[in-house]
Amino acid sequence: MADLDSLNYKSIIDMNNDEAIDLLRQIRLSRRIPDKKPKTAKETTKQTTKKISAMIDPSMAEELLKLLGGNS
Repeated sequence: MADLDSLNYKSIIDMNNDEAIDLLRQIRLSRRIPDKKPKTAKETTKQTTKKISAMIDPSMAEELLKLLGGNS
């Protein structure tokens, strides 16, 4: 069965100060850099409203008013 000694990693205790500090700095920096994910563009309510209002024709608007209890 494998153990830590078989992995051939040099222990921090066995390193000199400069090597240990450099290794710790590399580990610390690698954890701070966030993964870059592309941001998706979100539509605003104005854009969505424009799209919906462009699709509605007068007959659909009349039906909506009837359903809502308008005076048509």
